[in-house]
Amino acid sequence: MTSTIAKPTRRSRSRKSRDGAPGQNPHMYVPYITRRIPTYDILSEESLIQIEATTDRILAEIGMELRDDAEVVRLFRAAGGTVTKLPNNRWNVKFEPGMIREILKTAPAIFTQHARNPAQSVQIGGDATVFVPSYGSPFVMDLDRGRRYGTIKDFENFVKLAQNSPWFHHSGGTICEPTDIPVNKRHLDMVYAHMRYSDRPFLGSITAPSRVDDSIEMSRILFGSDFVDQNCVVMGNFNTTSPLVIDGETTAGIRAYAAAGQGSVHLPFLLGGAVSPLTMAGQAAQSLAESMVSCAITQLIRPGAPTILASFLVSLNMRSGSPTFGTPEPALGTLVMGQLSRRLNLPFRGAGSFTTSKLPDAQAMQQSMMSMISAMQSGVNFNMHAAGYLDGLLSMSYEKFMMDADVCGALHAYAAGVDVNEDTLGFEALAQNGPGEHLFGTDHTMRHYKTAYWDAAMNDDQPWETWDEAGGIDAASRANTRWKESLASYQAPPLDQAKDEALKDFMARKKASMEDAWY
Repeated sequence: MTSTIAKPTRRSRSRKSRDGAPGQNPHMYVPYITRRIPTYDILSEESLIQIEATTDRILAEIGMELRDDAEVVRLFRAAGGTVTKLPNNRWNVKFEPGMIREILKTAPAIFTQHARNPAQSVQIGGDATVFVPSYGSPFVMDLDRGRRYGTIKDFENFVKLAQNSPWFHHSGGTICEPTDIPVNKRHLDMVYAHMRYSDRPFLGSITAPSRVDDSIEMSRILFGSDFVDQNCVVMGNFNTTSPLVIDGETTAGIRAYAAAGQGSVHLPFLLGGAVSPLTMAGQAAQSLAESMVSCAITQLIRPGAPTILASFLVSLNMRSGSPTFGTPEPALGTLVMGQLSRRLNLPFRGAGSFTTSKLPDAQAMQQSMMSMISAMQSGVNFNMHAAGYLDGLLSMSYEKFMMDADVCGALHAYAAGVDVNEDTLGFEALAQNGPGEHLFGTDHTMRHYKTAYWDAAMNDDQPWETWDEAGGIDAASRANTRWKESLASYQAPPLDQAKDEALKDFMARKKASMEDAWY
């Protein structure tokens, strides 16, 4: 594969400058964030070594269980793994300390996922952060219609909302489940929606190997086969089955993306006290073990294939057993996982706008902000679930999506850090008029007032009296208005007509080749 890295340049937007409406920050529009703030390395070298040693013990003494994929077992045996056959097409594989790390040395520390619009290609790894919408919710909700099953129309709407916002860098994957389309065919419509209604990078299907193949084939139609063979244009987001299991559908999908030279994300979903130790150090050790083994499959198939180490650490309400999101302990765990990924020299996926709130309310934003700040300070490279996440991931909210988009915009400014130079020190601003005089009209203020501060789209910063006279509109109601305005103003990015027709023809032939399946 080629090693070209996307270089961040300012995005070209339809609005080149502010027109008086709130929330316009054209000086911050970039295809991805280049962080200029340091990571927060929370643990000492000694503590990190202890976690890594425990990971090694897990892999050497307990091992991973692989299911229904003899080929991946053969690959690990050939690489030095100790294989024990279990009943029902299962194998336990143990790994000597250092074996998996050695395999992962061929994985790229930084890679580019290309978009059909080259200006929207993203760097994944290093000092880059990519914001990605939420993923996987069966339900959607808004203030008008409440909570309901997602449809393909909802799916397309969220792709359009993400495309219309400068604060996302990636179109995402299964933004919501389009439950009005048969299970065995909906992947075609989802991948097509990303290709047609967005010009940013996207994720393909992972739910069956044949659907992975379809995602790759559609990408070849869109980008050209030769380009796809040499560049990452699509990725799959894969989950282990914790604790310490990877099923055959997953490993076959990982192998297919890697064989095609495409990327993959490797995520253990760890519920503390249920499928992992409830302590963060224990969760980190287990998460590292599962994600490393899953990532290693890609390098056994095609050394150099893009791969992303991932973590999803979750606390539980120990009175009820229900997951709790956006809590402080997993936020700390995300910081730890960021450190561990850097020691492996792998890109990192972690955290998101997590919340268990059922409405786009104060709880939702408080929990989400706890998680998102930990992501930024962990040095996260691929930040999935950055917008729309509600109801413990069961629901995708239109209003929460817009509120989260505003937070993502603010985090662009946060990640930019503080410039210190003769101009930003502002001595002349004070000197121009002297003591006791305001600075509104100084040369320094006039040079910088358009770009000095992030301008919120969603906040109401008016005095109470003005807000009250205007109807006392709350944040969720403002977000309701914003998503409708965004959809009304949406314009699809141009797509070559021949490619569009070829994609539609491929989908029609695939759908015609199978009966509908609703399970």
